[in-house]
Amino acid sequence: MPGDDAPAALVDQLQQYRGRARAVVRPGSTAEVAAVVRLLQRHRVPIVPQGGNTGLAGGATPDASGEAVVLSLARLDRIRAIDLDNDTLTVEAGVLLDAAREAAQQAGRLFPLSLPSGGSCTVGGNLATNAGGTQVLRFGNTRALTLGIEVVTAEGEVWDGLRGLRKDNAGYDLRDLYIGSEGTLGIITAATLKLFPLPAVLQTAILRVRGIAAVIALLRRARQGFGASLTGFEIMSPTIWQLVATHAPEYRLPFPADEHDDVWHVLIETADEGREAEARDRLAEVIVAAVDDGLVDDAVVAESLAQRQAFWRIREHGLGEAQRRDGWNAKHDVSLPISRIPDFVAETGAALTAAFPGIRLFVHGHAGDGNLHVHVGRPLGTGPEYWQAHEAAVRALVQRAVAERGGSICAEHGVGQLKAGVLHEYKPALELALMRRIKAALDPLGLLNPGKVLAR
Repeated sequence: MPGDDAPAALVDQLQQYRGRARAVVRPGSTAEVAAVVRLLQRHRVPIVPQGGNTGLAGGATPDASGEAVVLSLARLDRIRAIDLDNDTLTVEAGVLLDAAREAAQQAGRLFPLSLPSGGSCTVGGNLATNAGGTQVLRFGNTRALTLGIEVVTAEGEVWDGLRGLRKDNAGYDLRDLYIGSEGTLGIITAATLKLFPLPAVLQTAILRVRGIAAVIALLRRARQGFGASLTGFEIMSPTIWQLVATHAPEYRLPFPADEHDDVWHVLIETADEGREAEARDRLAEVIVAAVDDGLVDDAVVAESLAQRQAFWRIREHGLGEAQRRDGWNAKHDVSLPISRIPDFVAETGAALTAAFPGIRLFVHGHAGDGNLHVHVGRPLGTGPEYWQAHEAAVRALVQRAVAERGGSICAEHGVGQLKAGVLHEYKPALELALMRRIKAALDPLGLLNPGKVLAR
């Protein structure tokens, strides 16, 4: 196995999946990627594309057969072009997300895709999973931020679709077909991304909200009050707020924790082009009206860049660190119609408690676009063996509850290996059949990332 990084390439970030591979190859250009694909296709060798290996669904991990080659895109790390007149940034697939954001900022622009793993995840991986993040309610998923892509096909041909056009209806939209396909239809090697003006004023606050129904009412009021300026609306359940207080106290919470009090915490952020005083007054008006209506108990508005960053560290790192220290939990990345979030949270929590006494439900996520991260912790006093007996049943309960409310069991993390085996339970048969036809047409030998998205 070549290279010191080979073992890490065979294990996913959460260490749920461990695979084997013939080799890990690290081409340095699109031409080299294409040459590798042609060689492996000729010998009928499966290919597992891999970016930063930060995925949460096992989509970049090979299986245990040892037949596949892992194709790392990490060396495709060039910023190819910035076009300020067209507001576009063209980058290769191995460019780190934070590096792309920094390149845009240095040019006086914003690339709004923002993820906690931005320092290690790659643009290619973001495209492969159609990543979401914290600003989807304003700017959309990765697909909405992408104008063109470059792809190496399953046969090793290179499709140059790096067109920076906002209108192009000349045929089928191949770009959107490849984005979100998790490397099962082709290997994305570069992309032309949309840029936006840098906001002049950012306002950030954390609010104490009385219950999940009040959270959704507050979202409605925030949309009315802020309009397009609302860029972040992140929610945290009482249980996960308490978990941070217990296991990660270095992330200083602006409000005390009490998991027995049905108080949710909401991180709101707005981005404005106008004057700071006007933006601050508008934020105050929305908060005061929400307090008057009994939705909000209290609020803390960030008074400095350091305080704003501290608020975001709680959301982006504190929640994850607290859960890591608490022990492995069953993570679910789901989306729901926003109107169904309150009954989903209440009824699913009750159903889990009834079926699995002592189990703990941690909820956080991007309520502004309906994406919740529903993490289920084992009862206190139990060990890892608890999941051997109950994980499948817990996942089935949560996923059924999502499906019954018109939601999706896969919001932004990808299907990967984690959900490939159950996708047939939640997708119409015709929809799956159409997906298989597309797969057969674009990857007739089935060599690209086998076992991901569509179960074999």
